[in-house]
Amino acid sequence: MSALRELAAFFLPVGLTGAGIAVLCAIVAAVALARGAAGLCGGATAVWIVGMMLSVAAGFSGQWIPTAAAGGALVAALVIGGLVRAALNRRPARSEPVSVGPAPVATARPRRTEALGGANLGTVLAQR
Repeated sequence: MSALRELAAFFLPVGLTGAGIAVLCAIVAAVALARGAAGLCGGATAVWIVGMMLSVAAGFSGQWIPTAAAGGALVAALVIGGLVRAALNRRPARSEPVSVGPAPVATARPRRTEALGGANLGTVLAQR
């Protein structure tokens, strides 16, 4: 029984650390999802899985709150990130600034180019 108590004293900090990692990864996943970065969101979710597995270690000491917090963090992050992304997509696009003056006219100027053989073969006058 004493070995179980000693292991419980070890597993609780491991579980709390895992829950912290999972919550941080859930925040990263929410921001990535809101910005539309699917690769970063997937990577953060993959690391979240590791944090969630570590948070289960707290269950060996009888504490299941870190595991519930880690699981709830990802669910909340995915919902909030998706809602923010949907809200950002509904925004009207920025309009281009209106220029008051006339548009600049491109003028074709002759330029001097060399033929493939170099300067010995002569030069040609080309239009841009």
